[in-house]
Amino acid sequence: MTIDDILALTHVSDPVISPDGAWVAYVVEQVDGEKDEKVTSLRMVSADGSETVQLTSTDRSVSKPAWSPDGRYISYLAGKAGDEDAKPQVWTLDRRGGEPQAYTNVTQGVSDYGWAPDSERMWLLIKDQSAAELEAARAKEAGEDPKPMPWVIDRLQFKRDGVDYLDRSRVHLYVINERNGTPLQLTFGDYDDSQPSWRPDGREIAFVSNRTGDPDSSDNSDIWLVAATGDQPQRDARQLTRNPGADYAPAWSSDGRQLAYVTVIEPELIWYATNHLAVIPARGGNPRVLTADLDRNVSGPRFTADDKGIYFVVEDSAEQHLALYELDSNAISRPIQGQLSVGRFDINRAGDIAVTVTSPHMPDEVFLLQGNEQRRLTHSNESVLNAVRLAEVQNVTFPSKDGTEIEGFIFTPPDYNARRRYPTILRIHGGPVSQYDFSFNAEAQLFAANGYVVVIANPRGSSGYGQDFSAALWANWGNPDFADVLAAVDYSIEKGYSDPDRLGVGGWSYGGILTNYVITKSNRFKGAITGASEVLYVANYGHDHYQHEWEKELGLPWENREAWEAISPFNDVDKVTTPTLIMGGKEDWNVPIANSEQLYQALKRRGIDTELVVYPDESHGIARPSFIRDRYQRYLDWYDSRVRGK
Repeated sequence: MTIDDILALTHVSDPVISPDGAWVAYVVEQVDGEKDEKVTSLRMVSADGSETVQLTSTDRSVSKPAWSPDGRYISYLAGKAGDEDAKPQVWTLDRRGGEPQAYTNVTQGVSDYGWAPDSERMWLLIKDQSAAELEAARAKEAGEDPKPMPWVIDRLQFKRDGVDYLDRSRVHLYVINERNGTPLQLTFGDYDDSQPSWRPDGREIAFVSNRTGDPDSSDNSDIWLVAATGDQPQRDARQLTRNPGADYAPAWSSDGRQLAYVTVIEPELIWYATNHLAVIPARGGNPRVLTADLDRNVSGPRFTADDKGIYFVVEDSAEQHLALYELDSNAISRPIQGQLSVGRFDINRAGDIAVTVTSPHMPDEVFLLQGNEQRRLTHSNESVLNAVRLAEVQNVTFPSKDGTEIEGFIFTPPDYNARRRYPTILRIHGGPVSQYDFSFNAEAQLFAANGYVVVIANPRGSSGYGQDFSAALWANWGNPDFADVLAAVDYSIEKGYSDPDRLGVGGWSYGGILTNYVITKSNRFKGAITGASEVLYVANYGHDHYQHEWEKELGLPWENREAWEAISPFNDVDKVTTPTLIMGGKEDWNVPIANSEQLYQALKRRGIDTELVVYPDESHGIARPSFIRDRYQRYLDWYDSRVRGK
């Protein structure tokens, strides 16, 4: 596998099944080399997988496909073709034929939408116009160039990666009753609203909102209900859940009597807390947490067609399954399980389920589950994968220094010879609350194709192994997880895969952060690459977008400075001897480039072999294809020259 092969792969997502079960629509993301950008288009595949139809071209990217409940239309969000500045609107395709037709015409655009059960109305999520947008609209009307406007900030949470400074422009819920109609605003106030869901009779909409005294200082979102009928705004939303943690992802039962949702019952643990499945009567009352004994994160609940169960996705020990909770017996089964990773799924009234699935040698593809029969519908990357030899992937477990069992994977080169020991790269995942799983890992395949053994692991802090395993990292970054990833390398050496004298390390986001701990605590590695990382945490307070999480985990920096300094790898930068490549996006507000610059300055000042690479106009993830190519090539060049050696 080469960099060209990686850029040729298509990414399949967002499957939605037609009401009659005959078709599944889905989004395909591809690289447009000429435009140097990623583009998305809409396709649909027949339920037997025999026919695939291209529904939209790549002249404008699309997202969020949906079927009207009567099956007449396929809808999606997109800008206007030929207008790069056009805001996203809802568009519909009539299955009987014809060109796409705009359903909405909202000045500031639509961020999300959902068909009403009557196939006429839609809920819309629309953000208030900012001062800059209002000025741009005024200037356009007057035929003038817009004047730059200052950001006026008075919020506690005033940054978010990938967007501008946060002002008081909020996302609210609207209903539109007909094509090109005037949207009717349903929710108001200094709150953001999200994840609306129609009650099956179309009379109410459930949605998620944090309406605490100061939403910027807590994660306490709740589920609310608002009337969706009539032609007058309904200003009084009804609060349904009252849990002090986050409640989100509401899904109605088909009889409209219950809502399933995801709940966090230990919010004091912030992102380390387990996300559970719960139900609550729609009229109000006591919720019931269904997965309190499961101790695994769940997502995306949907009731079965007969309301006797709830489907959801469960993250479990480097796997991600489609699970079913049976309400009568309280039993949990897993209709799609094994050494794979399930993504998003959709279910129709007949109980047919469209879902994306990936495995170590297969990027995401669309599958259909009908009863007990599971069928693969798409083969989007066969032409690329049939032309390459892939690495073998070994799933392994091993003890850490204190005896804790850790799970990971070892990728071996396609021409692997068990009598040789190979230069080895330890790659570390982001998060820290996430996991490496049985999904296709293009980066690891690239390294293996270039002659490296690749070791990846799920150290403490990772999800998929229970709340205690994840929360072991609380205010203790770079300690148990450092021991765990080094144990992964030791295991690979012990089993004869790795050359102990040719080791490299690296990662992005928390993977870069843990890399910084590795190079300040160990000199075993001949080369390191730290991407989008943090190193001096107190410098990030008020600069990144994690003020709430920092304060929860470490306290205020002027009151509890010792905790901040105790886990900052910058304070041990004098111990680094490893040649280190440092990378990041210039506009990253998740993990600002400032810390990468500080690390580079310190290493350069000390005479350590180092380089700093900053990608312009990029936030936390690198999106421009030419930059993706550049980053992969720099990875290979750095490891080849420092780790592999002559």
